[in-house]
Amino acid sequence: MRVLPLLRYGLLLVLIASPSLAREVSDKLTIRTLKVPAHPAQEASSIYVSWQVVTALRFEAEVDPARTRFLGWEGRFEAPLIGGKKVILEPLRELDSGEALPLLVTLVDGTEFTFLVRAKSQERWGWIDYQVNVFKDPDSYDAVLSSLYDSLGRERKLSEENERFKKEENSVDHAYATLLANGQVKKTPFRRAKFWRSNEDMDMVVEVFSGPEKAAAVIHLTNTYHGQSWRFDGAYLTRDFSSDTARPFALRMNRSVLASGQSGRIAVVVDKSAFEDKDGQLADLALQIFRDDGLLQVFVAMDHTLLRQ
Repeated sequence: MRVLPLLRYGLLLVLIASPSLAREVSDKLTIRTLKVPAHPAQEASSIYVSWQVVTALRFEAEVDPARTRFLGWEGRFEAPLIGGKKVILEPLRELDSGEALPLLVTLVDGTEFTFLVRAKSQERWGWIDYQVNVFKDPDSYDAVLSSLYDSLGRERKLSEENERFKKEENSVDHAYATLLANGQVKKTPFRRAKFWRSNEDMDMVVEVFSGPEKAAAVIHLTNTYHGQSWRFDGAYLTRDFSSDTARPFALRMNRSVLASGQSGRIAVVVDKSAFEDKDGQLADLALQIFRDDGLLQVFVAMDHTLLRQ
């Protein structure tokens, strides 16, 4: 890990990702219903796992441990826990994108299910299976009820996203962030306060901006990995490393996925109110940006002195 010098208006640390800096994944954990027809030629269903997350497969009947096999788990997973109607999987590390480990689950009634255990899905920025409810009869009461809960959960998330998008359409901070992400700094009230460049595992340029009762940061990224894509996972603004101190901010980017050699920008705008504590005093903030394997890519300290009157 490399530590960069102190800056008058903020401290920027560009870190090589390490396991101790794993992001919170609660918003990516998924409980889903999987209806698998009992047919010998059925295609194996995928189960998406991630390090530090326990994945449970739940079946309609008791599982037979003697006839349940998880091939190639040694060195990648804790020993699978098999009992009752469940199979529990716990990865020891992140799986590579090309890894797919066969899992054969046999119930006490002789029903067999075949799965491929993979790294987290790249759809929707990557979901992780927290619990998978497996049914062989898609018309059973439990299967229909489980599907209903899935649908209600998706509907709730879509409703929340639509409400958020409506608010963002009328947000001045999101408008500024859009201009910054598009490289149109001159159309905003921001002045660049500090600039830093690093080329560790990514070619990164970070600009920190001062504004009228606002602060901003623009992270320019160029993917220097050979043949491997870089994916944005999430950004968090906190007063410390605790999620309990998370503060609101506006974020825009021109690309969430960077192919090898491709460049993109992530822009963040922070209003003065985010810097204020419960007593109305200004406090410094920390901007953390995570990549798709869940590890910290960039840390930018947002000093409250960036706020101009």
